[in-house]
Amino acid sequence: MADEETTIRLIRVDDAEVIAAHRARDRRAYAAWEPAQPDEFYTAAGQRRRIETLLGEHDRGERWPAVILAGGEVVGQVTVSTILRGPFRKGFLGYWVASAFDGRGHATRAVGRILTVMAEELGLHRAEAHTRMDNLASQRVLRANGFSPWGIAHAHIHLDGAWHDEVFWERTLDDAPSS
Repeated sequence: MADEETTIRLIRVDDAEVIAAHRARDRRAYAAWEPAQPDEFYTAAGQRRRIETLLGEHDRGERWPAVILAGGEVVGQVTVSTILRGPFRKGFLGYWVASAFDGRGHATRAVGRILTVMAEELGLHRAEAHTRMDNLASQRVLRANGFSPWGIAHAHIHLDGAWHDEVFWERTLDDAPSS
């Protein structure tokens, strides 16, 4: 299945059940990488409410929340948030892929596709992201899509009971990615 097609599309409320199932199954596995969430986050009802909020932010031009599809099946999310217009024209990138689909290149391809949305549909100039210092898999995804590290924020995020440093990443969207 390593060659299955990866696509993205705008998230829909009816994605809640499959997203909740992925998140509940991977709750402990992702505790090191993501902020703690209330139990409701891992339910279909909680995901429906979250998705409705995301779609409201999308309607206001603040966010572009997508699901990652592998062969038509929802396997994760990729989102542009904190969209700034005016002289900045940038957005912040976040993504995750369910552990059952790790290592198949879906995150790398989904990030490439969302960068196209950022440049062509949203008219943005710059993409930014953060990774924990030890999240080498996510760093490989960003490097493969032309991102460069530009700084380290010490004790930047509190996850899984401790403060962690993060690497800040950037990519201008006017340029082709460098390999």
